[in-house]
Order: sequence, then C-alpha cells, then structure tokens
Amino acid sequence: MRRFLILVALAVTCGFALQAADISGTWSAAVTLDAGSGTATFVFKQTGDTFSGTYAGALGEAKVSGTVKGNQVEWSFENADAGKVVYKGTLEGASKIKGTCEYGAVGKGTFEAEKK
Repeated sequence: MRRFLILVALAVTCGFALQAADISGTWSAAVTLDAGSGTATFVFKQTGDTFSGTYAGALGEAKVSGTVKGNQVEWSFENADAGKVVYKGTLEGASKIKGTCEYGAVGKGTFEAEKK
C-alpha cells in the first residue's frame, strides 16, 4: 500500500494525474448497426467530466449529453422514432473514439469516431 501511495504522489507531482480528456470539438463517426451503416456528426463542449452538444445524422438532429471518465466516454440522446440512443466508447489518443452504440428500436452496433 505504501508503494502505491508513493507512486500516486509521484504521478501527481509530475503532472500525470488521471484526468478526463477534453473531447470538445467536432467528431465524425462511422456507425455500423444491425440495420445498416452511416455517418453521424457530433459537436461536443466539455466542462469537467461532463459534456453536451449536438448530433446530426440519419435520424435528423438532437441534443446530446454525456460523461468522460479517464479514457471512457458515454453519451446519449433521444429520438422520436428510435427512442434512446446510447454511445459507449474508449478514447484512443486525443482524436479517436471506438465503441458500441444502441439506437433504441433500430438496433445495436459499433462506431469509430475521429475528431475533425
């Protein structure tokens, strides 16, 4: 336990403390669902470990809200036709997110998003 505390203290001192990455900006996501594939565009504005923004894609447009915890990202929005849409992914570096998505009644799938 003592060794762990020393490592944490060193990480904080050296500026390597675990912090949520800033995902603010425009992201283009290649989405593959059971029902087909397409592209979605997200614009995020992050404050701390939460963010809000917009979705534009095959379902039209919607307001998005989500969280960032370390390299784990999750966001969602509501759609009149599909229901609740949820994205869960892992941030890879500063410009890529890969993960899974559920488009309510439309189906489940995967996505790869890149920051523009």
